[in-house]
Amino acid sequence: MPVLVRLPAHLIALFPGAERRVEMEASSVAEMMAALDARWPGMRDRLCDTTPAIRRHINVFVDGRRATLQTPLKPGADVFVLTAISGG
Repeated sequence: MPVLVRLPAHLIALFPGAERRVEMEASSVAEMMAALDARWPGMRDRLCDTTPAIRRHINVFVDGRRATLQTPLKPGADVFVLTAISGG
């Protein structure tokens, strides 16, 4: 069973043909990032930095819990990729 990844609308706008909801096979968040980048080249660079880690203003939640690249994904996991919102 694949995992379900939900992407933010502003990210989708940068990658023609990208979808808000994507089903894919991945056993970790790092594998999910690689799979997203394979479908839409450059997407991983928007989500991850060079250390590698998830960028500071990007949040990834797996089944309601904040995740890192090392977080495992179980079949059927629900993954949300969100951008942080800040203001004054």
